[in-house]
Amino acid sequence: MIQNKKKAVVTGGAGFIGSHIVDELLKRGHDVHVIDNFAAGKSEDRINPNATYHEVDVRERAKIAPIMEGAAVVFHLAALPRVQFSIDNPEESHDVNINGTLSVLLAARDGKVGKVVYSASSSAYGDQPVLPLSEEMLPQPKSPYALQKYVGEHYCRLFSDIFGLSTVSLRYFNAYGKRADPNGPYAQAIIKFLNFRKQGMPLTVTGDGEQTRDSVHVSDIVRANMLAYEKDTVGQGEVINIGSGTNVSVNEIARMIGGEVVHIAPRIEPHDTRADITRARQLLGWEPTVSLEEGIAELKKEFGL
Repeated sequence: MIQNKKKAVVTGGAGFIGSHIVDELLKRGHDVHVIDNFAAGKSEDRINPNATYHEVDVRERAKIAPIMEGAAVVFHLAALPRVQFSIDNPEESHDVNINGTLSVLLAARDGKVGKVVYSASSSAYGDQPVLPLSEEMLPQPKSPYALQKYVGEHYCRLFSDIFGLSTVSLRYFNAYGKRADPNGPYAQAIIKFLNFRKQGMPLTVTGDGEQTRDSVHVSDIVRANMLAYEKDTVGQGEVINIGSGTNVSVNEIARMIGGEVVHIAPRIEPHDTRADITRARQLLGWEPTVSLEEGIAELKKEFGL
């Protein structure tokens, strides 16, 4: 470790959200180590030259253990892409998303890591009879990915209960912002639509487009991660929603971005999402600061629209 600098480890730190967390940790003066196997590719705008990168798979515990040893915090974001991929490849996604998480937790426990902040997913909720979605609800995962991320939360809680490892799980709703990959499996409607419009193509909406999403800006997600790391009010395996607390239809998102729209067949996904962010306010003192209108306007400039 660099003398007098706290070590922070980010698994999946070369990804969309992870790269923003890396940047913030470096701004705060941490010695930042990234564990990433670059399964999603290696994008230069997600690589910070001031961090140390280790091209390792999180399932390789013997290799990740020395990297994580003595870290003040591990942000665990490494995962295999989401819903449709997990439906098509349930065994592979299970191995990375569950066994990989167990590997990280074991290495953190044995390496006396200060805290593990786990990136969970609101997809765990599935379809619920009422909105907003609160952490007290019984999750109803609709895909292997959703189930796998939910299992990760329970592993974190158990490691806190049984082994005394400080953990907290943040259930992200639909993340968007700079560096999101419009072509990748993590792509959300916002970034896909922007890319379609830039290319002069129609915006492709699944189903009737009336399904609603709670979209949260990546800068707000980063701030939630920093608070989860720093606050001593969490660390016992708590699960906390990180969303905007509002939802809009996919059709409305398409209208905000503009352009021709075409509809394609619906896919397996929850119809509506909206986060109850009461717990985030109470435990972290967090609430979102970037509105959807502001976030989309920023991205439209970025895309030259």
